Amino acid sequence: MEIKPEIAERIHQLEAKYKNSGQDLGAYLDGLLHQRYLTYWDYIHLDTLLSLQIPRTHFPDEEIFIMYHQITELYFKLIIHEQKQIIDDKLQTASFFITKIDRINRYFKALITSFEVMINGMEPEQFLQYRMSLLPASGFQSAQYRMIELYATPLENLVHSSVRHLYDEGTPMDTLYENIYWKKGATDKDTGEKTLTLKQFEYRYTPRFMRIANEVKNSTIYQKYQQLPGREKENPALTEAMKALDVNANVNWPLMHLGSAYRYLRKDNNTIEASGGTNWRDYLPPSFQKVIFFPEIWNREEKSDWGKEWVAHMFNPENK
Repeated sequence: MEIKPEIAERIHQLEAKYKNSGQDLGAYLDGLLHQRYLTYWDYIHLDTLLSLQIPRTHFPDEEIFIMYHQITELYFKLIIHEQKQIIDDKLQTASFFITKIDRINRYFKALITSFEVMINGMEPEQFLQYRMSLLPASGFQSAQYRMIELYATPLENLVHSSVRHLYDEGTPMDTLYENIYWKKGATDKDTGEKTLTLKQFEYRYTPRFMRIANEVKNSTIYQKYQQLPGREKENPALTEAMKALDVNANVNWPLMHLGSAYRYLRKDNNTIEASGGTNWRDYLPPSFQKVIFFPEIWNREEKSDWGKEWVAHMFNPENK
């Protein structure tokens, strides 16, 4: 059978490719000949994916709770995937920055708009019962979200707002990490004792967090932005994209959790403790934490009023 010229040309290209890499084209063709056809369900490991929802109680809504958190973690992985490309980029162009940050913003927007599933998609009565079977596990223990923060900005910008003025970029990383803002969210306010939730989390992930912090020292997304050539850095579209990311990550996303906490963890105007003992009323409001990834692009008034408008709305009894 005559081989079509375009097929012959591809075979020559493949021969050159594998010859240059010291491989035998014939062996690869044998593998292609015997390989099964790929299916959608095999490619995305659908059966495995659908087997990962394992409720601990008989309440139907627990399965919603599990799946939504799994979806969230997949979006976090997508965000980190884009962050790493920015950090590794050597071209230093605003267009590349904008493309990647726009993608991250789309992922955050998908998470933010879909959080209605968590706020109104479950029966509070079911949640308040099956949550007791999940202790001391907590969404607080999402390591990927902490990685997103570490890739986004230097550790000194993640120190708790009450002591942030005491530290700067010259402070040892161990000290900065020990004072990172989220640790106070799982610490007993009266005794200062860390909750089991926090102790588990630190034991499991502190080495990884410190490794990441050291790997991206001087090359977080914020620092990569600061290193852009002047004209690239002054691109208005880049500033707009970065501001959107800061608000999505540090205002809108925490407020979705705050709204969920208000729905499920307030009963007759009394506050119910979150799973794992986290102090959600002090930990979730962005105006309390004032975590800002890219402080250079915000003016003093914007930083001073960070998250206040949204939180004032959330805490207003008339909005309940």
